[in-house]
Amino acid sequence: MTTEQTRHRYILHMDMDAFFAAIEELRHPELAGKPLAVGGGGDPNKRGVVSTASYAARKYGIRSAMPLRTAYKLCRECVFLPVDYQEYLRVSRKVKKVLAAFTPLIEDVGIDEAFLDVSAIDEPPEEIAREIKSRIRQETGLTCSIGIGPNKLLAKIASDLQKPDGLTVINRESIESMVWPLPARKLWGVGPKTELRLKDLGVTTIGALAAMTEEQLIEEFGRSYGSYLHRSSRGIDESPLVTHWEPRSVSRETTFEEDVDDWQALARTLADLAKLVTQDLKKSSYRARTIGIKIRFSDFKTHTRAKTIEAATDNIELVRKTAFECLGRIELKQRVRLIGIRATGLEKSAINE
Repeated sequence: MTTEQTRHRYILHMDMDAFFAAIEELRHPELAGKPLAVGGGGDPNKRGVVSTASYAARKYGIRSAMPLRTAYKLCRECVFLPVDYQEYLRVSRKVKKVLAAFTPLIEDVGIDEAFLDVSAIDEPPEEIAREIKSRIRQETGLTCSIGIGPNKLLAKIASDLQKPDGLTVINRESIESMVWPLPARKLWGVGPKTELRLKDLGVTTIGALAAMTEEQLIEEFGRSYGSYLHRSSRGIDESPLVTHWEPRSVSRETTFEEDVDDWQALARTLADLAKLVTQDLKKSSYRARTIGIKIRFSDFKTHTRAKTIEAATDNIELVRKTAFECLGRIELKQRVRLIGIRATGLEKSAINE
């Protein structure tokens, strides 16, 4: 794709503000403005992680994916609520319906976010964003932040710059002033390990990363990833919106409240997970060629085993049997913290079968 072709491309990234927590504040107005964390069963004395923290809770350092127990230590006054995924999904559908009224070019990237290509709409992108924000508030009572850019990368960065209820535009001319001062971690694909390696190189900002040559980055990170870092640090992203996804896998897993060393309990749980995975396959009209399991022991060491069968299946008995064959290949010497099952090698089921 040439620069000329992308010059007038306008991509919006819509991100709901503290989505789960915001919904709970609507349901429980007395919690508005208080530290609130949604996650697990809502009991900070039991296992589970934070799914969403309110902005008041974030001031205490509480973040998504943090263990509930850790969050409680950071803020004893924090209110903890269990995840009500069905309610969040119901509200999410209302949000996505609003988006669909503006354009069919939508990449759904999660329950609370999406990309929209509004290049063909004869209206300034800022006005479109304001209308979207207004309609979402009218339909749900919730706020969202929207970033606008010439590509998905810059739109995503923009949506995170002014939260909550923000509207931010990043164009090619403002990359140096708005993007380069940001931490390198703000780039897609830069995780904790890459961040540490960059710090060892004296690179802490996106601008410092952009100052490195492509050859230097390839030498440090390999050709593919090094070239990606070189392009993205300069705001270059030619990836299209993906409006339809084919799933690569179907999986289910369970983390036990207490570590388990009872074979019967493991067997019952694995059988239940096999049933759920099979139901998911049938619901989405897929069959799987490979069945695998995951076991995480009390020391957090994780073991996986998988088996590929002769023909793709959605048969509960075959899925369960294969899962148990995989389990038999793992030595159970310790208590088990987590068990999961994963179906891959998916093929579409014949419509008339």
